[in-house]
Amino acid sequence: MKISAFTFIRNGTIFGFPFVESIRSVLPIVDEFVVNVGYGDDDTLERVRSIGDRKIRIIESRWNDKMQSGGYVYGQQKMIAQFNTSGDWAFYLEGDEIVHEDELEKIVAACRRHKDDERVEALTFDYHHFYGNAQSVLDSPGWYRREARIIKNSVKSCAPDGLFWHVLADRGRVTRYPRAAHSGAHIYHYGWVRSEEEMNRKSESVQKYWSNSYKRIDYGEIDQEIIKPFSGTHPAVIKEWLPKEEGLFRANPGHVLTKREKKHRLMLKVERALGLELSKKYFIAVK
Repeated sequence: MKISAFTFIRNGTIFGFPFVESIRSVLPIVDEFVVNVGYGDDDTLERVRSIGDRKIRIIESRWNDKMQSGGYVYGQQKMIAQFNTSGDWAFYLEGDEIVHEDELEKIVAACRRHKDDERVEALTFDYHHFYGNAQSVLDSPGWYRREARIIKNSVKSCAPDGLFWHVLADRGRVTRYPRAAHSGAHIYHYGWVRSEEEMNRKSESVQKYWSNSYKRIDYGEIDQEIIKPFSGTHPAVIKEWLPKEEGLFRANPGHVLTKREKKHRLMLKVERALGLELSKKYFIAVK
């Protein structure tokens, strides 16, 4: 069995991504790691090269800045990387996502267990969405709690906006989400613990790819009820990168809930009352 990993990244240093730590977190269990580095304005390419691992294969690409609809340029860059993998499984990590060393063997075991199961096209992970600092995580149906991050390379798939896979079915005439089993592991998502300056620099730069206007991000403008303390341990590879603030992140006490946040508060109450899980699923669960 062969496991490939892949990612795409551009201006990772300018935007504050822990992309080197992300790549390193899964190198022990993959046979290759394809990194699609877009031509940019910083030292991202040099930092990827400096990892110095023979498993890493770098592709250099130029983004189509004229493609500014629905994040499709992200889909293009993701698939450039995925189409260059050669494993039985393709493991996608974004530049702010890390895997814990204690769960690496779980991932390998899940890949091995489902390799020949035709019902299973992908593997899902539970998410820790850190917010504001490394001691705080978000718990809300508005933030996906589980998502597919590994897919079989024998499956005809695409990612139109770079985020979630679609599988081409019915001879490619329609698409659906992949059928997925749970890996038993987690993804540690650190994008929202970058400094606000880095987050806004990134947001201002990339919103054009979704035809959106830039709106400044303020970490304090969020519903305090969805911020929970994190009680686990962080992956060893990310610990030096993490901000040093301690305690639960505190939102602006004067924050006015948006319609979306009010909706998610109601959904949380329903979840707790009925024991449901109502977050959006971008996969079809296989028991």
